[in-house]
This record gives sequence, structure tokens and C-alpha cells, in this order.
Amino acid sequence: MNFIRGVIGGQPSGAQPSGVETIQKLCDRVASSTLLEDRRDAVRALKSLSKKYRMEVGTQAMDHLIRILQTDRSDSEILGYALDTLYNIICNDEEEDQDESEDTAAPVSAKSKNVAAPEDTQKRQDDVGAQFTERFIQEPENITLLLSLLEEFDFHVRWPGVKLLTALLKCQCTQLQGIILVSPMGVSRLMDLLADSREVIRNDGLLLLQQLTKGNAAIQKIVAFENAFERLLDIISEEGSSDGGIVVEDCLLLLVTLLKNNSSNQNFFKEGSYIQRMKPWFEVGDDNSGWSAQKVTNLHLMLQLVRVLVSPVNSPGATSSCQKTMFQCGLLQQLCTILMATGVPADILTETINTVSEVIRGSQVNQDYFASVNAPSNPPRPAIVVLLMSMVNERQPFVLRCAVLYCFQCFLYKNQKGQSEIVATLLPSTIDANSISAGQLLCGGLFSADSLSNWCAAVALGHALQDNLTQKEQLLRVQLATSLGKPPVSLLQQCTNILSQGDKLSRRGSRVQTRVGLLVLLCTWMSNCPIAVTHFLHNQDNVPFLTAQISENLGEDERLVQGLCALLLGICIYYNDNSLENYTKEKLKQLIEKRIGKENFVEKLGFITKHELYSRAAQKPQPTFSTPEHMLFDHEFTKLVKELEGIITKAVHKSSEEEKKEEEVKKTLEQHDSIVTQYKELIREQDTQLNELKEQVASLTSQNEQMQTTLTQQLSQIQQHKDQYSLLKLKLGKDSAVSGQAEGAQENGLQLEELTLLRDELEELRRQHAQLQTQLAEKDTLIASLKANGERSGEGSEVETAELLKEVEALRVQVRSQGAEISTFQSERQELQRRADSAQAAAAVSVVDAGAVSKVAELESRLSAQTADTHRLQEELRSLSDSRASLEKELASATSTAAILQAEKSKLQQEVSESKKEQDDLLMLLADQDQKILNLKQRLKDLGETIEDEDDLDARDQSEEDDEEEEEEEEEDE
Repeated sequence: MNFIRGVIGGQPSGAQPSGVETIQKLCDRVASSTLLEDRRDAVRALKSLSKKYRMEVGTQAMDHLIRILQTDRSDSEILGYALDTLYNIICNDEEEDQDESEDTAAPVSAKSKNVAAPEDTQKRQDDVGAQFTERFIQEPENITLLLSLLEEFDFHVRWPGVKLLTALLKCQCTQLQGIILVSPMGVSRLMDLLADSREVIRNDGLLLLQQLTKGNAAIQKIVAFENAFERLLDIISEEGSSDGGIVVEDCLLLLVTLLKNNSSNQNFFKEGSYIQRMKPWFEVGDDNSGWSAQKVTNLHLMLQLVRVLVSPVNSPGATSSCQKTMFQCGLLQQLCTILMATGVPADILTETINTVSEVIRGSQVNQDYFASVNAPSNPPRPAIVVLLMSMVNERQPFVLRCAVLYCFQCFLYKNQKGQSEIVATLLPSTIDANSISAGQLLCGGLFSADSLSNWCAAVALGHALQDNLTQKEQLLRVQLATSLGKPPVSLLQQCTNILSQGDKLSRRGSRVQTRVGLLVLLCTWMSNCPIAVTHFLHNQDNVPFLTAQISENLGEDERLVQGLCALLLGICIYYNDNSLENYTKEKLKQLIEKRIGKENFVEKLGFITKHELYSRAAQKPQPTFSTPEHMLFDHEFTKLVKELEGIITKAVHKSSEEEKKEEEVKKTLEQHDSIVTQYKELIREQDTQLNELKEQVASLTSQNEQMQTTLTQQLSQIQQHKDQYSLLKLKLGKDSAVSGQAEGAQENGLQLEELTLLRDELEELRRQHAQLQTQLAEKDTLIASLKANGERSGEGSEVETAELLKEVEALRVQVRSQGAEISTFQSERQELQRRADSAQAAAAVSVVDAGAVSKVAELESRLSAQTADTHRLQEELRSLSDSRASLEKELASATSTAAILQAEKSKLQQEVSESKKEQDDLLMLLADQDQKILNLKQRLKDLGETIEDEDDLDARDQSEEDDEEEEEEEEEDE
């Protein structure tokens, strides 16, 4: 082809057009060509030039490429070329930059190559990408267009689209997040990438979602409610959990981003029972040797995910709920198993200790369980003891010792039971000489030759006393045997002895660290504990030592020690109960004024909060330090300093008169408080009594209403009985005068029926009368109790009780009259019974005949009605049988149709799976073929042959074809 072009008269190879000119011609061709093939070839040529001429292609071709995405949606090949070109323009890939530098490098010396600074080049490339990204997203429709292209299933369109959107997010994340957030179904389209069967698209979709969800809580919530947790956990399980590859790492990073500092997503994660699905991640076997780097990374991220759910910065309610769930599902137990396992890498063990710390922090149930965990040793030892052995062992890694200290702090956080157990191991009555206890380890670390062990043990022991006055007083009983032949000394005295001899004792590490740790322990111990202050002041050497330390002009390293000494002396003033005459509040303040000066004392006290490490420790509970020398402050101690600094400053500046006035005011306020408390209790009791009386009155009122209703019903029934009785008397009088013997016998039969009814009604009246008597007895009891309570409840309840008594008396009168009427009815009934018995014998025959005739007629009518109902039911049964048969036929036909459709469906599914398998095999073959070609090219290059890339050949052919067309046009013109 090149030979023919040379014969026709093409330009010699040395006069090839420049890259800028070629790009300009290609852009013109993309804009003006009407044939799809021409535009496709031009875009492909631009793609090959976009790496080398990134700025030129981006400047001239971006608008044309966007127009291609809008107009040529039907051709997936040109769409893929356009998306790849845009990706090359915007993305700054380090590998591609290296290739570019190798291709375009001029033959310069090695010295000149080293002149270019990599950092400047990287910054310049990032700026170019940011400029093109900003230009691309100026029109939000471009992002909407790109999101719509992601719906295309074609691999050559979807994959470049995912990469391009990821590159855009890396350059302009915030602006792009806002556009995607307002785009209809924007996030949902991106979530569909996780369901793609092609792993390369799914994996790049994970990277895209990582960039999309950074720092945007709204998008994080949308992604979470698009079932992201379910999909990500499924991918992690499919990939092998902690044994999986980089895909598991990407999924865990995305989960951490979705949950961190997002209370809504954390609550959704917990309520969706996803915490329970995390338990299998931490199942490790007995053989833990040979952990791969990827497994370590995966397990580290899994532990971070657990910590995100129970982080101290979360709301207390959400953290407590997650802690409870983790204990119930066995996740905490699994973490403790890893904690006590052998062969676990050091960084995983450290992160596991930190994770267990936050799972048990502030949760009494979890703390109790952790206290019961034993290490698999012989004999078994508590896990707390094993961890403390690591903390006071200076051979252990620094980060591991920090993690153990954090675990111990979290175990004692709001855990008075645990605090008492730790302090109890130091008391003489509970010390076991045959075993090592937590208290012994803390004392050993407190007085060891390692300064870091001193600080850690002091801070740990201070947490055993935090906000617990009882344990502060109990710790005063601890006695230490310093050496043979000498009497034991108290723990408080030993701490002050070491503090005063700090410069004379040899220490490995920072001496300041040891002194700071002891001062932190003493301040925590003596705050809000007057008895401990008295014990401290009882030693005559302590106060002179503190004043000497504060008044001296020491170096920068000792300023913190001076501030802590000032804090300790201020605690001795504020919590002093004036039990020692030589060291009362007033005398200590006079001593400060004479030896130190009040202003100087306050200035030295301020050294604590001005220290650079103070603010760092106050940020979060976990002790995170870069070096052991930086371990000077504890998080809980910073809160104590913040609380006491202002109080101590005021206490030092106050005069004795002001203090006396304040004490008087305090006593007065305490008296007022006690009086107010008594009145509150009295009012509370009276309110309870009033509520009880109101309930009783309400129940009596309802019962009274029920009795009134019952009485009204009974009166109406009595009136009806009176009317019936009057009618019967009239009938009996007339029938005895006019009727003959047969009629008299018939009337006597009617009288028998009516007498039976009257007998039943009288029995009912008797039963109701008995119930009324029982209710009256209950009311009498209630009235008596109300009378007893009414004497205390006031005039209102007496009036109500009197009214109730009146109503009850009225009810009694009515019941008595009712009883009289019932007795009258009984006497009249007996008279009628006697008269009826005399006439019963004569009228028996006629009554029987008349009754038989009426019964036969009634039976015949019932029989005819039942026969008609039977015929009607038979007709309905016949019609239902016909309809059932027709429905069974329809069901059989539908079943056969469903079976045929199911067979066709399975056949189609099998064909689809086979076609997918064939496509995957073809892709594998193509990849192998490309690799072979690259290997052959590399071998040719190694042999000295010049090999050009396919994209460069296409671009050159394209430019030569353009030159040939121009020459032909010139010949035709001539």
C-alpha cells in the first residue's frame, strides 16, 4: 500500500504531518463525514492519539466525541471508541504516563532525564484532567447521557462508560455527586452494575460506587436503600470471605464508606440482620500459619467494619443496640476466640483487641462476658490477665501495648463491678500467692524500670478508680512490701516516694513519662475523695515537694510536670476537709501565695491544657501515639482537667471570708433542699392517696349506675307480673260464674301453664334478690373503708360518700318493697296451686286430647317445611357438582399448557447458558491471542526490529489516505 502511494506521488515519509494537524483533520472528518464507517475510523484514530497528544485531543475533539455519543447510539463500536478516548483525555494513569514518556523521550543524556521532577509532572497531569472534567460536566446533560449509556448491555460500551465516570468522579467528585443526585434513577442505574454477570464490570462498578459515596450522606442513604448491603455481602460470600481477593477488599471498603458516620445506614444495617451475617467472617481454624497479605488486609477491613458500628463517636443508643446484637449472635465470642488464638499476625491481633474494646465499651453484659473469657493455657488464666502481661512487657510491640491499654480502659468504662474486681485483687484479704492477678501486674508495671510500663500501669489503675469513690477509699488499704526487714508502706506513699525520687531512679525511656503517669494516677485518685487527700497531706514531705516543683524554673520538658503538680496541689485545696490543722484550705492557700504566688500558680496550672499532646488526647478515647515518648495524656484525664481547672482557679483566689459565706450559703441551700424534698415526698404521697380515692369513687359510681339499671329493669318486670296477675284474677272470676265443668277444666289447664311461668319468674326474682343482697353487703364494706379514708381526704370526698350513702339507703328501701311484693306473689301462687290441684283430676282427659291434636298439627307443618328445604338443597348440590366438573376440565388444560411452557423455558435457558459459555470462551481465546501477539512483538523489539503499535498504523494510514484524496483532487483540477 505504501509503495502504491509512493508511485502515485504521495509525500515522502520524512514529511509526515504533525500530530496537531492530524488531530485537526480527524476532528473535521468526524464532524463532516456522513458515512458511519468514516466517523468510526476517525474516532478510532483519535483514540490511538489521545494518550500521546492528550491536551490536543481534549481541546479539539471533546465536543465532537460528545456529539458522537448523542447521535450514533446505534453503533456500539464507535461508542466504545469515543468513551475510551474521553477516558484517556481525563484519566491520569501512571502506567500510561510511563509508556508515553518512553515513546516521546528524546535522545538526551541520563543527567537531563533526572532533571524533570515527577511530582511536578503528576500535578500538571492532574490539573489537565481536572480542566477537561470541569469542561465535560459544565453541561449536566452530558452526565445524564453517560448514565443512559450505562444501561447498554454491550461490553464495549458499558465498561468504558464505567471507567470514564469513575475518572470524572476522581477529578470533580463534589460537583458530579450533585448532578447524579438530581438525575432521575441516576444512583439506581449505577447500582445495577453490581448485578452484572461480567466480573470486570462488576468490579469496576465497586470502584465507581466507592468514589460516588465519598463524603455524601444523601447518596450513601440512597445506595443503602437500593439493597447495597445485601448485594455486597453476597459478593463477599461468593468470593470466599476473608480468603477472597481484591474484590472482597473493594466490597469492604464500600461498606465502611456507607456506614461510617451515617446513623441512618447503621440502623438500617442492624435492623436488616446484616450483623449476624458477619459472624462467619471471623471463623479461623487451629492452623493459622501462612496468612497471605490479601487475607490480612481483608480481615483488617472486616474488623474496621465492626468498629464503625460500635464506634464511641456514634450515638449511645445506636452503639448499645449494635453491641447487644453482636453478643446475641455470637460475634463477640468469635472475636474473643481470635484474641486467644495462636499464630495470628500481630497487626490482626492488635486490631482485634481494639475491636473487642469497642464492642464491650459501656455494655455491662459484654463486659461481664469478657471478664469470664479464659486463655487456653495450663492452668487457664483470665484473658484480662494475659493482656495485661503483654502491656507491661517492654518487649511487646508498641501498638499492641496501646491496644491492650485501650481494651482495659473500655472494660472498666462505666463498669463498677469490674472496677471492684480489679481493686479487690490488690487487697490483702484476696491476694493469692499461687496465681498472678491483674492488680499484681499493674503494681509490677507501676514500679518497673520501663517508663512506658509505668505510664500504662498508672493510667490503667486510674481507670479502675474513675468516678468510683468506694474503690478510691478501698485502694488506700493496699500495703506494699518494699524490701526485707522493712515495714510495708501504702500504695499512695510508694507513689509519692517514687515521684519525689524521679531524677535519682534509673529508667529506660523518658523520666518525664514516669512522673506524668504517677501524677495522673494521684490526681485521679484524690479528686472528689477527701479521705485520700487527708492521707496524702499526712505525709509531711509531700506538700513541700509540690511547692518546690511548681516554684522552680525548669525546662520545656518539665513544664508539664509543673502543671500537674499545680493541679494536684489544687485538688488538695478544693477537696480538703480541714481535718489536719497544719494543712487546712486557708493555710495551703497562704503557702501558695508566699512560696509561689497566685498568678504564677494559675499560669503553671495552664501549662497542661496548652500542651500540644493534650488536644490530641482529648479528641477520642483510643490512645493513638506515633512514638512511646508521646504517651503523656489519657482521654478521661483530659476531661478531668477540663472540669477541675476553673474550679481550682476560683478556689485559690477566694478569701477565707468568701469561703465562709459560701459554706453558709451551701448549708442553707442544703437545708432548703431537704425541706423541699420532704414537701415533695408529702405531696407525692397525698397525690397517690387522692388518685386511689378517685378510683374508688369512680368504681362506686359505676356500680351505683349498674344497680340503678338493674332496679329499673326489675320494677318493669314486677309491673308486668302485676298486670298479668290482675288479668288472671279477672279470668278466674268470670269463668267460675259462667262456664261449665269442661270449660272450667280447660281454664284450669291454662292456669297450670301460667302458674309454671310465674314459678320460673319467681325463682328468677329470688336469685336477683340474693345478688342484690350480696352487692349491698359489698357496698357496706366499701362505704366503711371510704369513711375511714374520708377522714383524711377532705370535705370533697365526705360529700361524695354521703351522697352514695343516701343512694344506697334508697336502694335498700326499694329492695324491701320488692321483697314484700315477692312474698305477696308467693302467697297468691300457693292459693292458685291449691285451687288448680282440685280441678286437675277432672280436666286431665280433655286437656290431653286437645294437646295431642295441636301437637300433631304442629309436627305436620314442620315436616312439610323440612321436605321443601331438602328439595331445594338437592337442586343446589346438583348445580355445584356441574360447575366443579367444568372447573376441573379447565384446570387440566391449564396444567398441560404450563408444562409445555416450562419445557420451552428450560430449553431457552439452556441455550442462553451455552451461548454465554461460548462468548466467554471466545473472549478467553482473544485475550490469549493478544497476549501472544504482545509477546512476539516484545521478542522482535528485543531482537532489534522496529515495531509500531496498531493504533499508530491506523492513524498513519488514515492521514495517508487523506493526502492521497487531496492529490487526486489537485490532478483532476489540473
